[in-house]
Amino acid sequence: MGVSPEGYEEQVRALLPPGPAWPQGPDDPPMQLGAGWAYSVARMDAEINGLVDEADPTTTYALLDDWERVAGLPDACELAFGGEQEVGQRRAALLARITSAGGQTVAYYISVAAAMGYDITITEYTEHSVDGDVEAEINGQDWAFTWAVNAATTTVAESSVDGTADDPLAWWGNAILECVFERIKPAHTNLIFSYS
Repeated sequence: MGVSPEGYEEQVRALLPPGPAWPQGPDDPPMQLGAGWAYSVARMDAEINGLVDEADPTTTYALLDDWERVAGLPDACELAFGGEQEVGQRRAALLARITSAGGQTVAYYISVAAAMGYDITITEYTEHSVDGDVEAEINGQDWAFTWAVNAATTTVAESSVDGTADDPLAWWGNAILECVFERIKPAHTNLIFSYS
């Protein structure tokens, strides 16, 4: 938390030398000049303290455009929303992009979805063989490379206190989930989205 203009004004007053050459009444020129300085310094102090929030992609607002530029956003998946994204949606896409170190495990894909605000499970299919269970589905060779993302029919993301007054209280849809997963899935696999 920064120092208030009044606090800086007190500091200016304390730094002035004593004596009649430096009057310290509220209407005297040295104190009026000090009040102007105090306001400017307090504003800079608040902006400097705000840089801590801007350095964190989960709380950035003023530097969100720069974060997105560095991360290569907006991309084709952002367009899946069909319009301008809210700050919360943009942050979620940014987090998904910068926290995604890559991988092909179930845990990796679940963590990518969680970073975007989705709670999913993964179903992996296998090719049917004579050694399999007699009640198992008879899947052909393509099923060895098929997996499914299971999610809620409608995932609702709610705005947080980090949002702006222009952000809606909630938004929903699975378009971004599908787009991101189509982009990061192994190229040789078939991906199914299952909603319930």
